[in-house]
Amino acid sequence: MANISDLMGGEDRRIISTGNTELDKKIADGLPLESLTLIEGENDTGKSVLTQQIIWGAMKQGMSVDLFTTENTSKSFIKQMESMSLDISDYFAWGYFKIFPLHVVGFEWKKEEMAGILARLIKHIQKSKSQVIIVDSLTLFTEYAETDHILTFFTNCKSLVDSGKTILVTLHTYAFEEDTLVRIRSICDAHLNMKKALVGSKYVMVMEVIKVRGAHKTTGNVVSFEVHPGYGMKVIPMSFAKV
Repeated sequence: MANISDLMGGEDRRIISTGNTELDKKIADGLPLESLTLIEGENDTGKSVLTQQIIWGAMKQGMSVDLFTTENTSKSFIKQMESMSLDISDYFAWGYFKIFPLHVVGFEWKKEEMAGILARLIKHIQKSKSQVIIVDSLTLFTEYAETDHILTFFTNCKSLVDSGKTILVTLHTYAFEEDTLVRIRSICDAHLNMKKALVGSKYVMVMEVIKVRGAHKTTGNVVSFEVHPGYGMKVIPMSFAKV
């Protein structure tokens, strides 16, 4: 029996949908498969929420996903997804979605160990049968890893993309020197920048599409959204938002 990804046909097969039509429209109809995407922003700007939405979209398209997270345990991540009405428990139970928590309490990180972990992470991605790989977030590594090791990690990710993987990496802007950020952004095929904006008396999350390789539509699109428990991401008119 053919899965959804086999039935999609045409150009759409080369795209990962977020599962949210309004959001997809702003990201050139979705992120390209076999690409390296950087999702960048400060704290609490929606980076993890966006990756959760992308995981959902990939699952609904019949893809398998590996998530390497420094932010959650497996249990807390599944609960977060459920709170957004994105129930991935069946995908997790059947092994189509795998979670690898990377933050080990009580472990003393050092530069030597960190370089080795980044290299092992690349090896794991290389051997994995999953089509989509998400690293959320890389910030923990930057506190201990040399700049060269970080850039080598992104270069290795780019090589894996060329061999068929689709990789998304989130990071906090503050954790990197500007020169390093410029080099990382240039390596990546797609770059999404997350911010906060003031709408009336409350803040909402804003995503700016800096670039998407091979996009048929113009990038530079901006979309603002809120996260509602029990509903998930809700796109709101940008005209109301002031960054």
